Amino acid sequence: MGRGAYGGGNGVAAPAAAMPGWLGGLVEETFFVACGAHESRKKNEKNIFCLDCCTSICPHCAAAHPSHPLLQVRRYVYNDVVRLDDLEKLIDCSYVQPYTINSAKVVFLKPRPQSRPFKGSGNICLTCDRILQEPFHFCSLSCKVDHVLLRGDDLSSILFRFSESDFAFPHFENLRMDGSDLLEDDDDLIAPEDVTQHRGGSASSNGGAPKKKKSGAGFFPQIVLSLSNRRKGAPHRSPLS
Repeated sequence: MGRGAYGGGNGVAAPAAAMPGWLGGLVEETFFVACGAHESRKKNEKNIFCLDCCTSICPHCAAAHPSHPLLQVRRYVYNDVVRLDDLEKLIDCSYVQPYTINSAKVVFLKPRPQSRPFKGSGNICLTCDRILQEPFHFCSLSCKVDHVLLRGDDLSSILFRFSESDFAFPHFENLRMDGSDLLEDDDDLIAPEDVTQHRGGSASSNGGAPKKKKSGAGFFPQIVLSLSNRRKGAPHRSPLS
């Protein structure tokens, strides 16, 4: 269902205990798969979510949604994430643990698979038992939504009215189409957001950012390879006359 039935850009409040169509679609939709309508086009992965149609689309599909609010989805450790700044315009993300990528805070849409069950004491997700930092209670957006529903609380208490102008396609940044240059899915390698850090400051070191390629890289690779493999030999002097 579109946002008109549950509330959204038109400011209509959501009914008690109802799951908004866009929220249900966002946490259940599959992203970063090839778009069937644009199989022959490059960069055809579905990394955009239409808040009006409640479905995932690729950048080439955006022309068919000219006036719809669109949400950009990214990849982090091979899982779907959305920038915290964007999600906070839609829903209350308090107590959901954010992570940092390229100096931007992101939130996982779904809980990540755990390689081993947690044993012992500590702060864990109230829904899936993943280890968290204090004072967070949820590892992903869907975990918080599930917890609210299980308690029988009204979802409208955590939903916000949003402006469609905040989710216009021209506001999108360069879309990353894959996660090949990101970290492996290892808990020891992921750096969660430091809760003591100022919100406006940078929350990650430069080590997590992808390295920039040199301007000359990729040009005449055979020539560069031959030059790099050349060894210096003994000097040859011209014969004496």
